[in-house]
Amino acid sequence: MEIIDRKDNPLLNRVEMRFVWNHEGKATPTRKEMVEAAAKSEPNAKKELTYIKDVRTVFGKGRTEGIALIYSSAESASMEPGYVSARHKDLFGESPSESEGSTE
Repeated sequence: MEIIDRKDNPLLNRVEMRFVWNHEGKATPTRKEMVEAAAKSEPNAKKELTYIKDVRTVFGKGRTEGIALIYSSAESASMEPGYVSARHKDLFGESPSESEGSTE
């Protein structure tokens, strides 16, 4: 995974990264692999607070582009839309926004 652009967004309490993943001759990387690679590239990042969006693979080429959003807290991550949280929940079990919000 190669980071093309990295931007701190203090208003939303997150780091936004555009990335390119060259996987010539291999299958397109899974969303889970992308989350793990993005979390490794940022110090003190947690996989549970890392979201992958806008993934595009170029047909006929082993190249995938996307955006990684790395939040610093579960409270900040709760602003992600429901469909993004649902995809993330499928990867790691329970999404951080659900675990913090339950009062039972």
